Amino acid sequence: MFEWMAWTTPVAVFFSCIALMLFGMTLWEIKSPTVMRRGFLPIATTRGDRLFIGLLSAAYVNLAFVGLSGKLVVWMSLESEPSIWISFVLSMGVLALIMRKG
Repeated sequence: MFEWMAWTTPVAVFFSCIALMLFGMTLWEIKSPTVMRRGFLPIATTRGDRLFIGLLSAAYVNLAFVGLSGKLVVWMSLESEPSIWISFVLSMGVLALIMRKG
């Protein structure tokens, strides 16, 4: 069923984190219903809105990293492409920032 996808360890960790976040957010929403608020995002958002925007942003950070990793080898004179774990950490940082301050 999933033969078409390259299930590397970083990809599996990334999707596992998303599943755990969705489960945790569901429990949090049941225990404490959300309230609309404004952060640095230009719209009033709920926790679920910020999670969705954060996940989209995290996906774009990962895609940009994958697209630029070949160029980084040339620009920075690296011996090999940088580890995908770098983009994982960056994307989770972006997600955490949006969830906290967005």
